[in-house]
Amino acid sequence: MLPSLSAFRQCIRQCIATCRVEGREVEGLAEQLAATPDSYDALLAFSKHLDGLPHRSDWPYVEPETLPEILGECCPNRPGKPLAPITFEDAQARTRAAFLGSVCGCILGKPLEVDPTLEELRAALEPRGEWPLNDYVSKDLNLRNIHKFHPDAYHTWRETIAYVAPDDDINYTILGMINLETNGLDFSFDQLRPIWLRHQSIPFAWGSNRAVLLRASLRRWEEDFGDRGTPIDYTAWTHLSNPHAERCGALIFADAYGYACPGNPALAADLAFRAAAFTHRNTGVYSTMFVAAAIAAAYVERDPLRVSEIALQFVPQRSRFFQIVSDSLNEVRQAKDWLDGYERIHNKYKQYSHCTVYQECGTLINTLRFATSIDHGFCLQVMQGNDTDSYGATAGSILGAFFGLNHLDPRWLKPFNDDIRTSLNFFYERSLSALATRMSQLPALTLAPERFTPTASGPSTTFTDALY
Repeated sequence: MLPSLSAFRQCIRQCIATCRVEGREVEGLAEQLAATPDSYDALLAFSKHLDGLPHRSDWPYVEPETLPEILGECCPNRPGKPLAPITFEDAQARTRAAFLGSVCGCILGKPLEVDPTLEELRAALEPRGEWPLNDYVSKDLNLRNIHKFHPDAYHTWRETIAYVAPDDDINYTILGMINLETNGLDFSFDQLRPIWLRHQSIPFAWGSNRAVLLRASLRRWEEDFGDRGTPIDYTAWTHLSNPHAERCGALIFADAYGYACPGNPALAADLAFRAAAFTHRNTGVYSTMFVAAAIAAAYVERDPLRVSEIALQFVPQRSRFFQIVSDSLNEVRQAKDWLDGYERIHNKYKQYSHCTVYQECGTLINTLRFATSIDHGFCLQVMQGNDTDSYGATAGSILGAFFGLNHLDPRWLKPFNDDIRTSLNFFYERSLSALATRMSQLPALTLAPERFTPTASGPSTTFTDALY
């Protein structure tokens, strides 16, 4: 039940690197680790020591972890109530658009999830006459100047798409839906844990999500042998021997929590905090709150830049995330077109690539400003590279809430044949249209609780009509 000593040691090396990024005092730690004996007790003690490291004296950021402390560092004038009224019927339609947009954006980006830059993608697509992107990616695309296709690309090439292929980004939106259906708006870590254990598979989780799922599984094993009374230290799950807890693994939880709060970014950020802090900390949490708030605001706010401004009000103002993403917003505000916006952000923050959220959230703002429809927008997002499927999905959610269903061309949905497949355990829905209907019930939690019916509808007989 223990990792190998060599793997444990390598994990701690990565934790030291993460501590350096977080502004901790790490001088001499690599040498101390090298001198630490091959002992679980010694390495665990070293790992616990890392968790208590002080910040450098010149560290300028304030990045709290509890929700009251986070909100205390956010904009004091942030909206505490819904921004504007919205009918349940309008919210339902926009949620359907948001979910379907996220699915299409995810599948568009999935074969390209190899951390490309815009320049690399353009070099591969332009000779084929496919720049700018306006369709799913061809299996004949020459990626020699980038990397090979993603290992799951076969199921997402335009020549071979037959259904929505399993993807962790879509999984987590569904997992959020299940959590809200099961536990409502007042869920806790103790309620999240059994949902993760029942539905999530360890091989299909990555980074901090896998680390926490492993610890939840170990805890369940301990309970099988009678250890049911010891309180769970969830903070230790995100801190000890967990070097990826600031990355984007929680940002991809945000969608369902934004869908449940149309027009109410304050509540969306609250729900997103509780979902994200189960597996992540600091930037990993702030980015999730930002995206959930942006989705919620997009239902009622018609100025795309204002959507991003509102979302940033739910991020600690003295954090790294706020500094970089608010600067990206300023650059986008000055940009003459989406390419100019990308170059402004990329030239400043290119060191923050796949899964590190900073550049990627900047390009989300760029996408929202210059998109003219849902599908135009998720194409813009994927063309900006980095984590193409995750942010293609996130862009689809924000844009769907912003534009509504009439701004998603049905041709993006037809290749799926109303068939969706996931890697979630004990989740049996195979109709994309039925799942979109089920997802569209989430706004009832806040707008019309008496109309909340968290049950999946049966399979549709007319695919295109059912989706729209």
